[in-house]
Amino acid sequence: SGAAAEARFISSAKGKGLFATKSIRKGETVFVERPVVSSQFLWNALYNYRACDHCLRALETAEENAQRLLGKSSLVLPHPEQCSIRKDLHQQCPRCQVTYCSAECRQAALEQYHQVLCLGPSRDDPTHPLNKLQEAWRNMHYPPETSSIMLMARMVATVKQAKDKEWWIKAFSQFCSKTANEEEEIVHKLLGDKFKGQLELLRLLFTEALYDEHLSRWFTPEGFRSLFALVGTNGQGIGTSSLSQWVHACDALDLPMLQREELDAFIDQLYKDIEKESGEFLNCEGSGLYVLQSCCNHSCIPNAETSFPENNFLLHLTALEDIEAGEEICISYLDCCQRERSRHSRNKILRENYLFTCSCPKCLAQADDADVTSDEEEEGEGETDDAELEDEMTDV
Repeated sequence: SGAAAEARFISSAKGKGLFATKSIRKGETVFVERPVVSSQFLWNALYNYRACDHCLRALETAEENAQRLLGKSSLVLPHPEQCSIRKDLHQQCPRCQVTYCSAECRQAALEQYHQVLCLGPSRDDPTHPLNKLQEAWRNMHYPPETSSIMLMARMVATVKQAKDKEWWIKAFSQFCSKTANEEEEIVHKLLGDKFKGQLELLRLLFTEALYDEHLSRWFTPEGFRSLFALVGTNGQGIGTSSLSQWVHACDALDLPMLQREELDAFIDQLYKDIEKESGEFLNCEGSGLYVLQSCCNHSCIPNAETSFPENNFLLHLTALEDIEAGEEICISYLDCCQRERSRHSRNKILRENYLFTCSCPKCLAQADDADVTSDEEEEGEGETDDAELEDEMTDV
Protein backbone atom coordinates (compact mmCIF):
# COMPACT_ATOMS: atom_id res chain seq x y z
CA SER A 1 0.00 0.00 0.00
CA GLY A 2 1.18 3.55 -0.57
CA ALA A 3 1.31 4.26 3.15
CA ALA A 4 2.47 7.78 4.02
CA ALA A 5 4.24 6.64 7.19
CA GLU A 6 6.22 3.72 8.55
CA ALA A 7 7.58 2.69 11.93
CA ARG A 8 11.38 2.55 12.32
CA PHE A 9 13.62 1.61 15.22
CA ILE A 10 15.44 4.71 16.52
CA SER A 11 17.52 3.55 19.51
CA SER A 12 17.17 1.35 22.55
CA ALA A 13 16.52 4.46 24.64
CA LYS A 14 13.78 5.86 22.39
CA GLY A 15 12.50 2.63 20.89
CA LYS A 16 10.46 3.07 17.72
CA GLY A 17 9.33 6.19 15.94
CA LEU A 18 6.98 6.93 13.05
CA PHE A 19 8.45 8.51 9.90
CA ALA A 20 6.92 10.03 6.78
CA THR A 21 7.64 8.01 3.63
CA LYS A 22 6.55 10.88 1.36
CA SER A 23 5.81 14.56 1.80
CA ILE A 24 2.55 15.22 3.62
CA ARG A 25 0.67 18.52 3.48
CA LYS A 26 -0.77 20.30 6.50
CA GLY A 27 -4.35 19.11 7.10
CA GLU A 28 -3.83 15.82 5.26
CA THR A 29 -4.77 12.51 6.87
CA VAL A 30 -1.53 10.58 7.39
CA PHE A 31 -3.41 7.33 8.07
CA VAL A 32 -6.64 5.88 9.43
CA GLU A 33 -6.06 2.98 11.81
CA ARG A 34 -8.25 0.32 13.39
CA PRO A 35 -7.18 -0.93 16.83
CA VAL A 36 -5.90 -4.48 17.35
CA VAL A 37 -8.24 -4.56 20.34
CA SER A 38 -10.33 -1.95 22.18
CA SER A 39 -12.82 -1.71 25.01
CA GLN A 40 -15.14 0.83 26.62
CA PHE A 41 -14.23 1.97 30.14
CA LEU A 42 -16.23 0.16 32.84
CA TRP A 43 -17.54 3.17 34.79
CA ASN A 44 -18.39 4.88 31.52
CA ALA A 45 -20.57 1.90 30.53
CA LEU A 46 -22.07 1.64 34.03
CA TYR A 47 -23.19 5.28 33.85
CA ASN A 48 -25.21 4.53 30.70
CA TYR A 49 -22.86 5.99 28.11
CA ARG A 50 -24.22 3.60 25.50
CA ALA A 51 -21.64 2.54 22.93
CA CYS A 52 -21.23 -0.32 20.47
CA ASP A 53 -19.54 -3.12 22.41
CA HIS A 54 -17.06 -3.56 19.56
CA CYS A 55 -16.26 -0.25 17.83
CA LEU A 56 -17.44 2.18 20.56
CA ARG A 57 -19.76 4.05 18.18
CA ALA A 58 -22.26 6.00 20.30
CA LEU A 59 -25.67 4.26 20.22
CA GLU A 60 -27.91 7.06 21.51
CA THR A 61 -29.33 9.60 19.11
CA ALA A 62 -27.90 13.10 19.56
CA GLU A 63 -31.18 14.14 21.21
CA GLU A 64 -31.15 11.20 23.67
CA ASN A 65 -27.50 11.93 24.37
CA ALA A 66 -28.24 15.59 25.17
CA GLN A 67 -31.31 14.67 27.25
CA ARG A 68 -29.29 12.24 29.40
CA LEU A 69 -26.34 14.62 29.89
CA LEU A 70 -28.77 17.41 30.83
CA GLY A 71 -31.02 15.23 32.97
CA LYS A 72 -33.95 16.68 30.99
CA SER A 73 -36.12 14.33 28.94
CA SER A 74 -38.17 17.15 27.39
CA LEU A 75 -35.27 18.65 25.43
CA VAL A 76 -35.83 18.77 21.66
CA LEU A 77 -32.90 19.29 19.27
CA PRO A 78 -33.47 21.23 16.06
CA HIS A 79 -32.33 19.65 12.75
CA PRO A 80 -32.79 16.03 13.91
CA GLU A 81 -31.95 14.91 10.36
CA GLN A 82 -28.32 15.87 11.12
CA CYS A 83 -28.01 13.02 13.62
CA SER A 84 -26.00 10.12 12.16
CA ILE A 85 -27.21 7.34 14.49
CA ARG A 86 -29.03 4.47 12.73
CA LYS A 87 -30.99 2.59 15.37
CA ASP A 88 -32.54 0.32 12.74
CA LEU A 89 -29.09 -1.24 12.25
CA HIS A 90 -28.37 -1.94 15.94
CA GLN A 91 -28.09 -5.60 16.98
CA GLN A 92 -27.69 -7.45 20.27
CA CYS A 93 -25.83 -10.62 21.10
CA PRO A 94 -28.73 -13.10 21.40
CA ARG A 95 -27.07 -14.77 24.38
CA CYS A 96 -25.89 -11.89 26.61
CA GLN A 97 -27.70 -8.89 25.09
CA VAL A 98 -24.68 -6.58 24.71
CA THR A 99 -25.47 -4.13 21.91
CA TYR A 100 -23.64 -3.49 18.66
CA CYS A 101 -24.10 -0.67 16.14
CA SER A 102 -24.38 -3.13 13.25
CA ALA A 103 -24.38 -6.76 12.13
CA GLU A 104 -20.75 -6.26 11.01
CA CYS A 105 -19.58 -5.30 14.50
CA ARG A 106 -21.51 -8.12 16.13
CA GLN A 107 -19.88 -10.58 13.73
CA ALA A 108 -16.39 -9.09 14.11
CA ALA A 109 -16.61 -9.28 17.91
CA LEU A 110 -17.86 -12.85 17.78
CA GLU A 111 -15.05 -13.92 15.47
CA GLN A 112 -12.30 -12.20 17.44
CA TYR A 113 -13.08 -12.51 21.19
CA HIS A 114 -16.76 -12.55 22.16
CA GLN A 115 -17.23 -16.33 22.18
CA VAL A 116 -14.86 -16.50 25.15
CA LEU A 117 -16.22 -13.41 26.93
CA CYS A 118 -19.97 -13.80 26.32
CA LEU A 119 -21.63 -14.03 29.75
CA GLY A 120 -24.84 -15.50 28.34
CA PRO A 121 -27.53 -15.69 31.03
CA SER A 122 -24.92 -14.85 33.74
CA ARG A 123 -24.69 -11.25 32.59
CA ASP A 124 -26.06 -9.93 35.91
CA ASP A 125 -24.65 -12.68 38.14
CA PRO A 126 -22.21 -11.02 40.58
CA THR A 127 -20.49 -14.35 41.29
CA HIS A 128 -19.46 -14.95 37.65
CA PRO A 129 -15.62 -14.72 37.45
CA LEU A 130 -15.70 -12.02 34.73
CA ASN A 131 -18.17 -9.93 36.72
CA LYS A 132 -16.01 -10.30 39.83
CA LEU A 133 -13.00 -9.12 37.83
CA GLN A 134 -14.87 -6.06 36.50
CA GLU A 135 -16.24 -5.17 39.93
CA ALA A 136 -12.76 -5.39 41.48
CA TRP A 137 -11.38 -3.16 38.72
CA ARG A 138 -14.09 -0.52 39.17
CA ASN A 139 -13.34 -0.44 42.89
CA MET A 140 -9.69 0.32 42.16
CA HIS A 141 -9.98 2.67 39.22
CA TYR A 142 -12.46 5.52 39.58
CA PRO A 143 -13.16 8.18 36.92
CA PRO A 144 -11.45 9.85 35.20
CA GLU A 145 -10.60 6.43 33.75
CA THR A 146 -7.38 5.83 31.82
CA SER A 147 -7.42 2.10 31.22
CA SER A 148 -9.51 -1.02 31.48
CA ILE A 149 -8.91 -4.56 32.63
CA MET A 150 -11.28 -5.59 29.82
CA LEU A 151 -8.72 -4.53 27.23
CA MET A 152 -6.45 -7.22 28.71
CA ALA A 153 -9.35 -9.68 28.86
CA ARG A 154 -10.03 -9.11 25.15
CA MET A 155 -6.35 -9.71 24.37
CA VAL A 156 -6.50 -13.10 26.14
CA ALA A 157 -9.84 -13.98 24.55
CA THR A 158 -8.48 -13.06 21.10
CA VAL A 159 -5.56 -15.46 21.48
CA LYS A 160 -7.85 -18.15 22.94
CA GLN A 161 -10.16 -17.98 19.93
CA ALA A 162 -7.47 -17.64 17.28
CA LYS A 163 -6.47 -20.52 15.02
CA ASP A 164 -3.04 -18.93 14.62
CA LYS A 165 -2.25 -18.10 18.25
CA GLU A 166 1.40 -17.27 17.56
CA TRP A 167 0.41 -14.57 15.08
CA TRP A 168 -1.63 -12.74 17.74
CA ILE A 169 0.95 -13.20 20.50
CA LYS A 170 3.49 -11.65 18.14
CA ALA A 171 1.05 -8.82 17.27
CA PHE A 172 0.71 -7.94 20.95
CA SER A 173 4.43 -8.28 21.65
CA GLN A 174 5.33 -5.52 19.16
CA PHE A 175 3.91 -2.88 21.49
CA CYS A 176 6.53 -0.93 23.39
CA SER A 177 7.60 -2.80 26.50
CA LYS A 178 9.29 -1.47 29.60
CA THR A 179 11.90 -2.65 32.09
CA ALA A 180 10.72 -4.28 35.32
CA ASN A 181 11.30 -1.04 37.26
CA GLU A 182 9.37 1.04 34.75
CA GLU A 183 6.56 -1.53 34.80
CA GLU A 184 6.33 -1.13 38.58
CA GLU A 185 6.03 2.63 38.13
CA ILE A 186 3.28 2.33 35.52
CA VAL A 187 1.30 -0.14 37.62
CA HIS A 188 1.78 2.18 40.57
CA LYS A 189 0.51 5.10 38.50
CA LEU A 190 -2.60 3.18 37.44
CA LEU A 191 -3.43 1.60 40.79
CA GLY A 192 -2.07 4.09 43.33
CA ASP A 193 -0.35 3.38 46.63
CA LYS A 194 -2.18 0.21 47.55
CA PHE A 195 -1.05 -1.35 44.32
CA LYS A 196 0.96 -4.44 45.35
CA GLY A 197 -1.97 -6.22 46.95
CA GLN A 198 -4.37 -4.94 44.31
CA LEU A 199 -2.31 -6.24 41.40
CA GLU A 200 -2.16 -9.69 42.99
CA LEU A 201 -5.93 -9.68 43.60
CA LEU A 202 -6.55 -8.68 39.98
CA ARG A 203 -4.18 -11.41 38.76
CA LEU A 204 -6.02 -14.09 40.75
CA LEU A 205 -9.42 -12.92 39.47
CA PHE A 206 -8.03 -12.61 35.92
CA THR A 207 -6.67 -16.16 36.15
CA GLU A 208 -9.95 -17.53 37.51
CA ALA A 209 -11.86 -15.89 34.67
CA LEU A 210 -9.53 -16.46 31.72
CA TYR A 211 -6.62 -18.86 32.31
CA ASP A 212 -5.23 -20.49 29.17
CA GLU A 213 -2.13 -22.71 29.01
CA HIS A 214 -0.98 -21.24 25.68
CA LEU A 215 -0.63 -17.95 27.52
CA SER A 216 0.54 -19.26 30.88
CA ARG A 217 3.23 -16.54 31.07
CA TRP A 218 0.58 -13.77 31.05
CA PHE A 219 -0.88 -15.24 34.23
CA THR A 220 2.38 -15.32 36.23
CA PRO A 221 3.07 -12.32 38.51
CA GLU A 222 5.77 -10.98 36.12
CA GLY A 223 3.81 -11.68 32.95
CA PHE A 224 0.63 -10.14 34.32
CA ARG A 225 2.51 -7.03 35.42
CA SER A 226 4.03 -6.74 31.91
CA LEU A 227 0.62 -7.08 30.29
CA PHE A 228 -0.77 -4.47 32.65
CA ALA A 229 2.12 -2.10 31.90
CA LEU A 230 1.77 -2.71 28.13
CA VAL A 231 -1.86 -1.59 28.25
CA GLY A 232 -0.97 1.31 30.55
CA THR A 233 1.83 2.51 28.27
CA ASN A 234 0.27 1.94 24.84
CA GLY A 235 -3.46 2.35 25.45
CA GLN A 236 -4.84 5.25 23.40
CA GLY A 237 -7.98 6.91 24.72
CA ILE A 238 -11.00 6.77 22.38
CA GLY A 239 -13.91 9.18 22.65
CA THR A 240 -17.17 9.10 20.69
CA SER A 241 -20.28 11.24 20.90
CA SER A 242 -23.43 11.42 18.82
CA LEU A 243 -24.02 14.94 20.12
CA SER A 244 -20.66 16.24 18.90
CA GLN A 245 -21.30 14.55 15.51
CA TRP A 246 -24.62 16.38 15.32
CA VAL A 247 -22.93 19.68 16.23
CA HIS A 248 -20.30 19.20 13.48
CA ALA A 249 -23.07 18.47 10.99
CA CYS A 250 -25.00 21.57 12.11
CA ASP A 251 -21.85 23.70 11.77
CA ALA A 252 -21.65 22.64 8.14
CA LEU A 253 -25.24 23.63 7.31
CA ASP A 254 -25.68 26.54 4.91
CA LEU A 255 -28.19 28.71 6.78
CA PRO A 256 -29.44 32.30 6.48
CA MET A 257 -27.53 34.54 8.90
CA LEU A 258 -30.28 34.93 11.47
CA GLN A 259 -30.94 31.18 11.65
CA ARG A 260 -27.21 30.53 11.88
CA GLU A 261 -26.90 32.89 14.85
CA GLU A 262 -29.92 31.29 16.56
CA LEU A 263 -28.55 27.77 16.09
CA ASP A 264 -25.07 28.73 17.32
CA ALA A 265 -26.55 30.41 20.40
CA PHE A 266 -28.69 27.32 21.09
CA ILE A 267 -25.64 25.01 20.86
CA ASP A 268 -23.47 27.27 23.06
CA GLN A 269 -26.17 27.37 25.73
CA LEU A 270 -26.71 23.60 25.48
CA TYR A 271 -23.02 22.92 26.19
CA LYS A 272 -23.02 25.37 29.13
CA ASP A 273 -26.07 23.64 30.64
CA ILE A 274 -24.58 20.17 30.08
CA GLU A 275 -21.33 21.21 31.73
CA LYS A 276 -23.25 22.30 34.85
CA GLU A 277 -25.03 18.94 34.97
CA SER A 278 -22.41 16.41 33.80
CA GLY A 279 -19.09 18.25 34.06
CA GLU A 280 -16.45 17.21 31.57
CA PHE A 281 -17.68 13.65 31.01
CA LEU A 282 -19.42 14.13 27.68
CA ASN A 283 -18.18 11.19 25.62
CA CYS A 284 -18.46 7.47 25.42
CA GLU A 285 -14.89 6.65 26.42
CA GLY A 286 -12.62 3.67 26.18
CA SER A 287 -9.14 2.75 25.05
CA GLY A 288 -7.50 0.70 22.32
CA LEU A 289 -4.15 -0.59 21.15
CA TYR A 290 -3.06 0.86 17.79
CA VAL A 291 0.08 -0.55 16.15
CA LEU A 292 1.13 2.55 14.16
CA GLN A 293 -0.16 5.23 16.53
CA SER A 294 1.68 3.59 19.45
CA CYS A 295 4.96 4.21 17.56
CA CYS A 296 4.35 7.98 17.51
CA ASN A 297 6.72 9.74 19.88
CA HIS A 298 5.81 12.84 21.84
CA SER A 299 6.84 16.40 21.01
CA CYS A 300 5.83 19.61 22.78
CA ILE A 301 5.53 21.07 19.25
CA PRO A 302 3.72 18.18 17.53
CA ASN A 303 3.35 18.01 13.75
CA ALA A 304 0.33 15.66 13.89
CA GLU A 305 -2.68 14.90 16.05
CA THR A 306 -5.11 12.01 16.57
CA SER A 307 -8.91 12.24 16.44
CA PHE A 308 -11.99 10.04 15.99
CA PRO A 309 -14.12 11.89 13.41
CA GLU A 310 -16.07 8.79 12.38
CA ASN A 311 -17.64 8.47 15.83
CA ASN A 312 -16.11 5.01 16.36
CA PHE A 313 -12.73 3.43 17.13
CA LEU A 314 -11.14 4.38 13.78
CA LEU A 315 -8.22 6.66 14.65
CA HIS A 316 -7.30 9.42 12.19
CA LEU A 317 -3.79 10.86 12.34
CA THR A 318 -3.80 14.32 10.75
CA ALA A 319 -0.82 16.54 9.87
CA LEU A 320 -0.72 19.86 11.76
CA GLU A 321 2.18 21.11 9.60
CA ASP A 322 3.76 20.20 6.28
CA ILE A 323 5.90 17.12 6.90
CA GLU A 324 8.76 16.14 4.57
CA ALA A 325 9.65 12.59 3.54
CA GLY A 326 11.98 11.07 6.14
CA GLU A 327 10.83 13.44 8.90
CA GLU A 328 9.62 11.97 12.20
CA ILE A 329 5.89 12.31 12.85
CA CYS A 330 5.19 13.30 16.45
CA ILE A 331 2.02 13.83 18.45
CA SER A 332 1.70 15.53 21.83
CA TYR A 333 0.81 13.62 24.98
CA LEU A 334 -0.02 16.97 26.60
CA ASP A 335 -3.05 19.16 26.01
CA CYS A 336 -2.82 22.72 24.67
CA CYS A 337 -2.72 24.33 28.13
CA GLN A 338 -0.03 21.98 29.38
CA ARG A 339 2.09 22.62 26.27
CA GLU A 340 2.14 26.36 27.07
CA ARG A 341 3.69 25.76 30.48
CA SER A 342 7.41 25.86 31.32
CA ARG A 343 9.73 23.08 30.22
CA HIS A 344 10.06 22.07 33.88
CA SER A 345 6.26 21.71 34.31
CA ARG A 346 5.86 19.84 31.04
CA ASN A 347 8.54 17.35 31.93
CA LYS A 348 7.14 16.84 35.40
CA ILE A 349 3.84 15.68 33.83
CA LEU A 350 5.62 13.55 31.20
CA ARG A 351 7.85 11.86 33.76
CA GLU A 352 4.98 11.10 36.11
CA ASN A 353 2.64 9.81 33.43
CA TYR A 354 4.88 8.42 30.70
CA LEU A 355 8.26 7.90 32.41
CA PHE A 356 10.45 9.92 30.07
CA THR A 357 12.07 13.33 29.83
CA CYS A 358 11.34 15.17 26.62
CA SER A 359 14.13 16.33 24.33
CA CYS A 360 12.05 17.83 21.52
CA PRO A 361 13.33 21.05 19.84
CA LYS A 362 11.19 23.22 22.13
CA CYS A 363 12.56 21.53 25.28
CA LEU A 364 16.15 21.73 24.00
CA ALA A 365 15.69 25.43 23.20
CA GLN A 366 14.44 26.01 26.76
CA ALA A 367 17.08 23.81 28.38
CA ASP A 368 18.78 26.78 30.05
CA ASP A 369 15.53 28.14 31.54
CA ALA A 370 15.39 28.05 35.33
CA ASP A 371 14.08 24.79 36.74
CA VAL A 372 11.38 26.45 38.77
CA THR A 373 7.71 26.50 38.06
CA SER A 374 6.12 29.91 38.30
CA ASP A 375 3.62 30.46 41.13
CA GLU A 376 0.54 30.60 38.94
CA GLU A 377 1.65 27.31 37.39
CA GLU A 378 2.11 25.70 40.79
CA GLU A 379 -1.49 26.56 41.65
CA GLY A 380 -2.71 24.81 38.52
CA GLU A 381 -0.65 21.72 39.33
CA GLY A 382 -1.53 18.64 41.29
CA GLU A 383 -5.06 17.39 41.08
CA THR A 384 -5.95 18.54 37.58
CA ASP A 385 -3.12 16.88 35.70
CA ASP A 386 -4.71 13.47 35.35
CA ALA A 387 -8.07 14.87 34.35
CA GLU A 388 -6.48 17.15 31.76
CA LEU A 389 -4.38 14.31 30.46
CA GLU A 390 -7.38 12.03 30.18
CA ASP A 391 -9.26 14.78 28.40
CA GLU A 392 -6.48 15.11 25.88
CA MET A 393 -6.46 11.37 25.28
CA THR A 394 -10.12 11.26 24.40
CA ASP A 395 -10.77 14.55 22.63
CA VAL A 396 -13.19 13.88 19.81
